[in-house]
Amino acid sequence: MRPVLLVHGGAGRVPEDGGGGAREGLAAAAGAAWRLLEEGGPAMEAVIAAVQALEEDPSFNAGYGSVLTEDGDVEMDAAVMDGNTMRAGAVAAVRLVRHPILLARAVLEEGRHVLLVGEGAERMAAARGLPRCPPGDLITPARRAQWERGRADRGGGTVGAVALDRAGRLAAATSTGGTAGKRAGRVGDSPLIGCGTYADARGAASATGDGEAIIRVVLAARAVDALDPETDLAATAAAALARMQALTGGTGGLILLEAAGRTGAAHTTPFMAVVRRGGGA
Repeated sequence: MRPVLLVHGGAGRVPEDGGGGAREGLAAAAGAAWRLLEEGGPAMEAVIAAVQALEEDPSFNAGYGSVLTEDGDVEMDAAVMDGNTMRAGAVAAVRLVRHPILLARAVLEEGRHVLLVGEGAERMAAARGLPRCPPGDLITPARRAQWERGRADRGGGTVGAVALDRAGRLAAATSTGGTAGKRAGRVGDSPLIGCGTYADARGAASATGDGEAIIRVVLAARAVDALDPETDLAATAAAALARMQALTGGTGGLILLEAAGRTGAAHTTPFMAVVRRGGGA
């Protein structure tokens, strides 16, 4: 099969640069992931590679560059899911981990649990030898200034990727710093399988936006359930978001990929940056 990759950088306000920086960062992250797919690599490795790169980019709200809690700390969430096996791994409210997406993969690979949070997840990172750091190392000057001024989030958003590899396998991954000014311990939609992240044999999805609303409507899984070979995937994504807004008032964005290789994306916020490699409408 021809590989396909779709990467997003979060849904929200229009960035001050008009979104050029977000698109540039997404293109760079997609480049490395796309090379893996073209060389026959698995979809799981591709989505992790894309998200890991974005966790290093301070333009986005994931990893280095995450927004701060009301206490001025970073707490991050991430998840990965293999559509071929329905295996998933996720972490939430982690503080000492450089790349939450790598820890989410470790949870998946161990296979004992699906979701680990806080200190327990961080102990697993230490046991697996994953890159760790003091929480202060993940705070950018821009995020600290934002927190000190009590400003709403004007930076980049949650990041996510979906991929289809040459063997027909699907995968999804999502990573986020959450909502600016959130309570300590808050868990959003990104690490909740079926809400912010989902993949099965039919399709894969990664969501972004109002996490509490996304959780309430189980957005990602419902969107995959709604996939129809006769319907444009952008329309399917838009319909899922419209339903969420009608039921909860929440807004957001969604990327979708089906097993046949078609892709779609939609958002009900002013802006969402998306980069696609391969595939079609």
